[in-house]
Amino acid sequence: MEPFKFFAIAFVAAFIGFSILIPLLLGVCRLCGLFTIVNEGRCKVYVLFGKVLASLDEPGLHFLPVKLGARAFIVNFLGKCYELDLRLDQEYLRSQPVNSEEGAPMGIGIWYEMVISNPTAYLFKNADPRGSLSANVSNSTVRSLSNMPLDNMLENRHKMSRTVREEVSPKSNEWGYQLGSVYIRKVHFRDVNMIRQIEEKVVNRLRQVTAAIRQAGANQVSIITSTAERQAAIEFAKAAAMRPRIVGEALQEISKDKQVAEALFKVLEVQNLLAGHGRITIIPKNNELLSALVAGRAEKVEMK
Repeated sequence: MEPFKFFAIAFVAAFIGFSILIPLLLGVCRLCGLFTIVNEGRCKVYVLFGKVLASLDEPGLHFLPVKLGARAFIVNFLGKCYELDLRLDQEYLRSQPVNSEEGAPMGIGIWYEMVISNPTAYLFKNADPRGSLSANVSNSTVRSLSNMPLDNMLENRHKMSRTVREEVSPKSNEWGYQLGSVYIRKVHFRDVNMIRQIEEKVVNRLRQVTAAIRQAGANQVSIITSTAERQAAIEFAKAAAMRPRIVGEALQEISKDKQVAEALFKVLEVQNLLAGHGRITIIPKNNELLSALVAGRAEKVEMK
């Protein structure tokens, strides 16, 4: 039992030491200003009696007596520590009111990035640097982009973004802010009636273009149809003109042989008789009485 008892006592002592005593000791050391920990993308600014002692922006463990000297042990009690976020931030300003050169009321949506570049200036040169930067971007947008031609305002967004950034950057640097990318994301009309009028004009224009396309297509089809009919009529006329010549040449060739010609004409005569709708009555030769009877019967049929 002695080894087990010794192990239990050691385990309880280690547990109490690592879970309670060591964190408590580290907390007391941090409170007394022995060290501090700076996280990634963060900055700590130590101020004592209105004077900035140090600005720590490197992530990791820092021993304050090395940075601040003996004042490290009283800065947490008599001074103040500001912790700032140095990560890239962004904001979007919606529908900033501007007027074009033609007097059209327009709205511009501008998106911009900013990052704290000077923590000391950010803390002490402006009471609200973020709000001031937003107001500065808004005022610069209205001032720089007003009275621009409407077509340039709708097309040249890159140039407008660069103009706003060049005007805002010097002032933002004084406040400890570094302005990043600036981009005009949206340019729109603010007047509802104007929007409706533009929609009506666009719809009417589309209808005109559609009607013009249909008319051009119908005209093209008519041209193609008339051209095809003209060419077909020419070919049929040529064929009609060639038929008598071909028939005449064939008859001329046939007429060279008298027997063939007579046989051909007899066959043609029989074909014509068969194709006709007349009635043929065959009467024996030298039979006048039968001929008179047939003629009389034909006259009665015609009279009826």
